[in-house]
Amino acid sequence: MRRDPVQEAWDRIDAWLREHAPRTFATLGPPAEPEEIAAAERELGITFPAELVASLRRHNGAVGGADAFQFSTHDRLLTVSEIVHDTLFMRDVAEGLDDEDSAYYWTDAYVKFGSYEVTADGLTIDCGREQGACGAIGRFFDETGTDFGTADSLGAYLTELADLLEGGHDSGAVTFNGRLIWEWAESPRPEWGSAVEPLPRPDEELPQLDLSCRPTDVVHVSRFEGLDELGALIAVLPRERVAEAARKQLRRVAEDTGLDRYPEVGAALDALDRGEAPPPREQTGPPALRLRAVIAQAEARRDHVLKWAAETTVHGIWGSPYECVRMSAHLHGRLHLGWRTDLHEDLGSPPLPPIPDDRFWGALRNPAIDNAWHAAQYAGQQDEQGEQG
Repeated sequence: MRRDPVQEAWDRIDAWLREHAPRTFATLGPPAEPEEIAAAERELGITFPAELVASLRRHNGAVGGADAFQFSTHDRLLTVSEIVHDTLFMRDVAEGLDDEDSAYYWTDAYVKFGSYEVTADGLTIDCGREQGACGAIGRFFDETGTDFGTADSLGAYLTELADLLEGGHDSGAVTFNGRLIWEWAESPRPEWGSAVEPLPRPDEELPQLDLSCRPTDVVHVSRFEGLDELGALIAVLPRERVAEAARKQLRRVAEDTGLDRYPEVGAALDALDRGEAPPPREQTGPPALRLRAVIAQAEARRDHVLKWAAETTVHGIWGSPYECVRMSAHLHGRLHLGWRTDLHEDLGSPPLPPIPDDRFWGALRNPAIDNAWHAAQYAGQQDEQGEQG
């Protein structure tokens, strides 16, 4: 006899997470109790579709945080109590709309079971009794309302999710440091420009480079947002190790975008690898002229990737290694799903610290990183704890 499609899908999802993303698997909750589900139905005044009940009886949501289990839409799986809370909130929002708007925005038959958390957006299941509608999966968007074109049932939706996980990087399922991350890389852009293209004249009208950046520049902690545990690692490593990673990351950027085909850029990168002093900080030097020309051409072609690569190279040649690593990583991340592994390797593959929080940034002691606000907050907390002790 064929098993419940929800259980079959969760079997596949759980097995994949155990092997590839154990930290994410650990955030999935135990089964919800039947009494809790029944109480939620009474409070909402509806009956949950059988497949939603089956899913809750497998996993009662997922614990929030950076490791949390999320669907490919970046929606966290909600617990029974969170389903009730979020659904009641959406009903309150819909009460302020007229009948015509609320009909597509939100109705009392809808239940929210996945949350984007940053906004009210999230995954929705139809608990109504209309023919063919009960159990359909949609997604609510704050600006446009609810669209039920996602899947015909929760079993089908979970099966699609299992397929995505088993499909690997091409499906957007990326793993790093034991957790699941949903990401997609940009498609390769047509290559343009020629290695034998002559340098522009020094007096030619071109965008000016920001040459105010210097190796000793202090970088604010906010610049490391999105790098998670890698940002914490960069912040605690010796400057020499970060500078070495910056050179390697910059080389990756040049290879990814084709900047290395220009001899002036290649020569500057080779000099960095040899530990030589950078060329003079002037707008009319060979590498600066080439980068200015590339930025002008990239703007004309609306090639934001190559423009960003040229701007990153400016910081790599003349600026802070911390800022160069940050910029290179974010650019590399738009082109390659394995950018985290590459960056960790370029940093020497040391053990990874936890994902940083305000306490981490407050206790950080690195003169190259501006953590003044966090340090003040941390010091205040320490003083308060001392008084209480």
